[in-house]
Amino acid sequence: MEPDSLSKVRDEIIECEKCPRLRKWCAHAATVKVARYRDQAYWGKPVPGFGDPRARLLVIGLAPAANGGNRTGRVFTGDPSGDFLYPALHRAGFANQGTSRGREDGLALQDAYILAAVRCAPPDNKPEPAETAACRPYLAREWRLLQPRAVLALGKFALDALVAMLRAEGVLGGRTSFKFGHGLSHDLPPHPKTGATSRIFISYHPSQRNTFTGTLTAPMLDKVLADINRFLKRP
Repeated sequence: MEPDSLSKVRDEIIECEKCPRLRKWCAHAATVKVARYRDQAYWGKPVPGFGDPRARLLVIGLAPAANGGNRTGRVFTGDPSGDFLYPALHRAGFANQGTSRGREDGLALQDAYILAAVRCAPPDNKPEPAETAACRPYLAREWRLLQPRAVLALGKFALDALVAMLRAEGVLGGRTSFKFGHGLSHDLPPHPKTGATSRIFISYHPSQRNTFTGTLTAPMLDKVLADINRFLKRP
């Protein structure tokens, strides 16, 4: 049997048709475009993960935006959340630049890999439980392939999706849960073969609702990323 790989997961995500409601919404958004993007060709497919295949940091968001990742084909790209997140990753040394406009803009991640818990843009940004569960095997495969030392969960939805996957994988007990709160971190059990320890770090999601109201500020996110750098013993 051919060994699994991030490129194989990526190809399968792009071709995924598991959730008819989400596929219909993505296609609709790609056809009935907002005025400011009416001259652009939309991606309109599930959005795969992106980043360094040897990353020690895994960043997990909620889902692509209808006119963000669903348009550009890259997670957290072309929407206000990405405009907040990528400059922070650049300041922390995880990205070579602080802008993210499209798949060919030269952005490269260093020691970081980014994905969304749900790979298709959902109506009202609210995936249904069955849709989240349908994406879980992709997250599990990426987890096994990357074996990250640190995970940054952006928002409670991302944290819950991560914990559900880790329970299903047997990494966590069936009743294990972690408290959500910006700046909190939680250790995971040591890897059964290597003994390496991993840690979950939590941030509020960089949505406009959070950044415009000051619920999440740039120094707040910088502090979490600095904690991650210290944990990973990065310069």
